[in-house]
Amino acid sequence: MKYTSTATLLKDTVIIITGAGNGIGAAVAKTYANHGATVILLDKSIPALEQVYDEIVASGAAQPAIYPLDLQGASVEDYDTLANTVQDNFGRLDGLVHCAASLGQLAPVTHQDTQTWLETLHINLTAPYLLTRACLNLLQKQQSASIIFTTDHHKDSAYWSAYGLSKSGIESLSKQLADELETEAKVRVNCIDPGTVRTELFSRAFPAIDPSALPSADDVVPAYLYLMGEDSVKKTGELIKAQ
Repeated sequence: MKYTSTATLLKDTVIIITGAGNGIGAAVAKTYANHGATVILLDKSIPALEQVYDEIVASGAAQPAIYPLDLQGASVEDYDTLANTVQDNFGRLDGLVHCAASLGQLAPVTHQDTQTWLETLHINLTAPYLLTRACLNLLQKQQSASIIFTTDHHKDSAYWSAYGLSKSGIESLSKQLADELETEAKVRVNCIDPGTVRTELFSRAFPAIDPSALPSADDVVPAYLYLMGEDSVKKTGELIKAQ
């Protein structure tokens, strides 16, 4: 996986990153900004978004934008409003990166809390679909746009329940969308498996494991940079392992 890492790699592009308040989403947002992109930071936590915003501004990168949105409670109209806001304020959209995720409940299927199950599937699968659907028209106006979904190797193992199923669904959604858009060849769609990374989600899933020796979010960012940059313009419908 070779990519051109220059300060102007993503110059003049506008990119939405979900889950941008922490973890991989925040790392991707800061890296994209440092490569010239105007990033739209999307998360439900305003304080977390403001911290990432301040770090990007302090680095001297292009001024980002903050868009607070709770994926669990957002309606179809909320996503349409987001897309219209991007159109009105930036006039374009070149990329959409899905990093937001909810771990939900790790338990046997028969012991799952049904409300948590529904919420997890909604945040991890339905919300990315709704956001992608709302933004697709804007993305298709560009000659080379990129959609990146984030998956996980925990998909069909015992106890991963709604989280695992949602990641299986994300991979299928990514491939379906790539197939549908391939002929037009304007929007490429790919999926990244970051592997085991030192994040809040990992700590919640494995509270007894010391995460200090694990790769950081910054270590998997090159895969996201590659799939958003010009080196991957002909790559679509693929699942890439970041490690």
